[in-house]
Amino acid sequence: MRAGTINRILIVVLIGVCVLWLVIPFAMAILWSIVDPSQAWSYPDLFPARVSFQRWVDVWQNTALKDALVNSYTLAPSVAITTLLLATPTAYAIGRFEFPGKTAVQVLSLLPLVVPGFVIAVFMASLLLNLGLYNRFASIMLGHCVLFLPYAIRILSVSFGLVRQDLIDAARDLGASPWARFHAVYWPALKPGVLAALIIVFIQSIEEFALAFILGSPDFTTVPTILYSFLGFNFVRSNAAVVSLILVVPNVALMLVLERLLKSANPAMVSGKG
Repeated sequence: MRAGTINRILIVVLIGVCVLWLVIPFAMAILWSIVDPSQAWSYPDLFPARVSFQRWVDVWQNTALKDALVNSYTLAPSVAITTLLLATPTAYAIGRFEFPGKTAVQVLSLLPLVVPGFVIAVFMASLLLNLGLYNRFASIMLGHCVLFLPYAIRILSVSFGLVRQDLIDAARDLGASPWARFHAVYWPALKPGVLAALIIVFIQSIEEFALAFILGSPDFTTVPTILYSFLGFNFVRSNAAVVSLILVVPNVALMLVLERLLKSANPAMVSGKG
């Protein structure tokens, strides 16, 4: 079998996977979100018998979605920036230095990934209540930072490792100030990683449910808590489809931005060839 034929088969398979994984779920979510409440969509109908945007109007007017959007899009950037600041010293040490136990530190920094969000939420709620420091926004933000620190540390440590020492030494020998060295040598290599870490933590915070539910209920709602309320005991598929689209579509746009940022990495900073 020729290489061209194999490539075509692989492309067809890839397109098929993308259709099954992305196109069909999105299409189903869109269709369910525009099902008119007056006429149900059920088997054997392939498409809804009647469509309207009444579900969108109902969700917007009859739920706490407006407050949830404000909460989610206030919380997520706060978490992203705070997590980045907290992760930078550890990431710098891992990326720039060799020291005994470095591998152990790298493994330990990833431990929050294996702890379920509900476990962190329960213990953090108990800890904050016992300390008398309970505040819903601050508690959720702190929990998100703990939960998503591994992503930021991992991405930033790789970015710090890409900074070329010979360029740092050359800038120092030429009399560049610390700020000038950072701007000319560090930032070109760090920029894609910093932006990628911010966007990934932002998206993770927007989509996180457990901490927001346990630490925030009932007064502090986020978009995922409203989504799960429609997926719970009172299952309303059409309303859930509306909220899921509101939650997912901006994140897809951010992921496309992230892809462009990762492609913008300066190859000269990585390979030494310019």
